[in-house]
Amino acid sequence: MADQGSGRRPKYRRIADELRTAIEEGTYAPGDRLPGENDLMATYDVARMTARQALSVLRNEGLAEARKGAGVFVRSFRPIRRRGIPRLAQGNWGAGRSVWSADIEERALLVDQIEVTETTATPRTAEALDVPVDSPLCVRSRRFVLDDKPVLLSVSYLPATVAAGTAITTPDTGPGGTYARLAELGCKPTHFREEIRCRMPTADESERLALTPGTPVILICRTAFTEQGQPVELNEMTLDSGSYVLEYDFDA
Repeated sequence: MADQGSGRRPKYRRIADELRTAIEEGTYAPGDRLPGENDLMATYDVARMTARQALSVLRNEGLAEARKGAGVFVRSFRPIRRRGIPRLAQGNWGAGRSVWSADIEERALLVDQIEVTETTATPRTAEALDVPVDSPLCVRSRRFVLDDKPVLLSVSYLPATVAAGTAITTPDTGPGGTYARLAELGCKPTHFREEIRCRMPTADESERLALTPGTPVILICRTAFTEQGQPVELNEMTLDSGSYVLEYDFDA
């Protein structure tokens, strides 16, 4: 390994840089097997640990994935381009389409681990939804799987005074999803606010999203408001950071 005091990048970092460049230039295409530890040891005259660290860098960046007994391969999953503004346009859910239709085109989307329960508002959810603490809330929890890969966990909170006895409390809310049902109830969302931050995942999140070690998650907290400014939904989303590109397109 390179002398840390010399100012040079460690050898494993330089090897990872070269492999990353080869991936970006198409030398290794999605699904291609990358050089293994033995190959890197011979090519760069390094120890096995150095070769292993170089490959780990690419896995942690989401560029490569290890397949048991087969080696390390260029990740073939195509990231989701999450178009933050058009995906929430009324023209989508108002016409019976999912908000995901703006993101995934014709790719296969599965929603599983669906749970619809009731809870009471904590100080945090009460403040977000402008309801008293301990008010009854409807909770919708689900996981989104795209092309057989888990990509997002979502938990929505809605005032029970709005959702109780409606399709919102069923696993399948119907065409257009929750926002279309809210519109039918006279609570149409007309304004959204999203807050975004990142952190390392919990053990449960890592398992449910099948994350590789070292992969952070993106947290998006979205609040939906009616035309009168009343919050009607708080949606807390946990995204696999390696599966997303967040895109925001707006005029100056």
